Amino acid sequence: MTAYLIAKTAHLVFVIAWMAALFYLPRILINLVEAGDDANVRARLLLMGRRLYRFGHVMFGLSFVLGLLLWLGYRVLDGFPAMVAAGSGWLHAKLLLVALLFTGWVVSGRWLARAARGGALPSSTMLRVFNEVPVLLLAVIVWLVLAKPF
Repeated sequence: MTAYLIAKTAHLVFVIAWMAALFYLPRILINLVEAGDDANVRARLLLMGRRLYRFGHVMFGLSFVLGLLLWLGYRVLDGFPAMVAAGSGWLHAKLLLVALLFTGWVVSGRWLARAARGGALPSSTMLRVFNEVPVLLLAVIVWLVLAKPF
């Protein structure tokens, strides 16, 4: 049981770190759009964005590996509860929402790469809307994990 609690704690910490990056990267993109032609500001924001994107990938990777361990660890480690059973439909819904969050993360990274090449970004209004979607998805994910409605 101790290994399970350690894995779950680490998973939550890495998810929180990834979510922080996921929430902040679109803000950097908004600032890039609003920076105009100021080369120094653009260079600083692009550097921050690249570093944040790299950090976020590491955090996602660690949380993904630990999530797999939590999901399927019962097969190889004693004391891990089985997550794959009747009544675990909530987990599949959660994984779908996590896949949507990761898709948004990748899209943000592609926009950042486009901005680094001098390409156009979506409007700041569209980026602001895009920035709020992960908050809503996270709220649903937390509810699914806590309520386990199906």
